[in-house]
Amino acid sequence: VLIERFLASRTTALAAVGTQVRDDLLAARIGKPGQYTVVPPGVLIETSLSKTEARQRLGLPLDAPIVLFVGRLTQIKRPDRLLEAFRVARQNVPDAVLALAGEGDLVEHTKSQARDLGDNVRFLGWQSDLGAVYPAADVVVLTSDNEGMPVTLIEAQMLGIPCVTTDVGSAREVVINGETGFVTSKDPSDIARAVSRLLSDESLASQYGASAKVHAERNFGARRLVNDYANMYRGLIDERAPKA
Repeated sequence: VLIERFLASRTTALAAVGTQVRDDLLAARIGKPGQYTVVPPGVLIETSLSKTEARQRLGLPLDAPIVLFVGRLTQIKRPDRLLEAFRVARQNVPDAVLALAGEGDLVEHTKSQARDLGDNVRFLGWQSDLGAVYPAADVVVLTSDNEGMPVTLIEAQMLGIPCVTTDVGSAREVVINGETGFVTSKDPSDIARAVSRLLSDESLASQYGASAKVHAERNFGARRLVNDYANMYRGLIDERAPKA
């Protein structure tokens, strides 16, 4: 943090990926408010696969509700919380399947924790083409203790998948609670309640998925990212241009 403060004090402008991330950096006394421009990520992701095709490729059941986690299986992502929430959600949706795409230092430990769930939990390993993974999901879930701007949620919403996330970092700027998905506390019961609602109400999930796609494309597209940085640099140049 001391190094970051030192560098910020000698920097003309700073870019933060979200307003909450900016506020967290300011709270840590890194930079000053006037230095910051909020520039959310710009994402390019597409797919030509249907839900059925994606599930066939991944070896997932074609007729079960699929909850998808994409990310590193490390402590900060809280795979233990994910499994606990999934257990609770299955009380309402017993045929649900949890698919985890990613590697990390907690892979083996998480597999051990999930052993009692049998085939209701599937470990997909590292996936190079996430555009072929997201379409398999009915809901994408993030259960982290901390995040910056979670790109996983942006990618999922770009492809019209509703999301459930803990209220961390700038996740709330990606998932609009009650519109494109649900933002919950870190309590596994709250996460499970949100997941169960989307899995049990196909009409609601479809509505949220459509809204998620519009929101993500409008606010997190690659063209918007380029324009944001161009405007930021243009403003810096104008500030330093000789006055007539």
